[in-house]
Amino acid sequence: MNITSKDLAYCGTFGAAALLLPVIFHLLHLGHIFMPMYLPLVALAFFTRGNIAALTAFITPLISGALSGMPPFYPPIAPVMALELALMVLLINTVRGRWPRLPTIVILIPILLFGRILNAALFFGIASLTELPAGFVATISFISGWPGIILMLIVIPKLIKLRSDLTRQAVN
Repeated sequence: MNITSKDLAYCGTFGAAALLLPVIFHLLHLGHIFMPMYLPLVALAFFTRGNIAALTAFITPLISGALSGMPPFYPPIAPVMALELALMVLLINTVRGRWPRLPTIVILIPILLFGRILNAALFFGIASLTELPAGFVATISFISGWPGIILMLIVIPKLIKLRSDLTRQAVN
């Protein structure tokens, strides 16, 4: 994999945002509702190539969990988030590569829905193994992220448009 300085700059910037935003949101007691780590990592998929973006999306929750305890490793929220984010980023890059003219929102809606379903399925499996009420845990996991999904559906397309406008201005 040939990593460019542009890839490193985007991954570093969005990875740092993914570490900082949860701290700010948790200070306001909004972290578990708006999924602030997801926002920059899902957006990163639109700025750089799949493998490096997915690696960044995978390691960021693990680094954050190790450094700050958010997300926690027990219950295993950090590993679930790492897997979910990496797969969503890879899917976004795959879809963008195959259909580059698709609007951002058309890409985001099914992939964010997939992410919520994957998250719920993983927590269902973990809850089953630990003899917790699996249906309840999976349902709470699925429902709790919807304000964050809405936030991403509003912010990420605007961020992509801003980048496009700035790129267009730089060329002219």
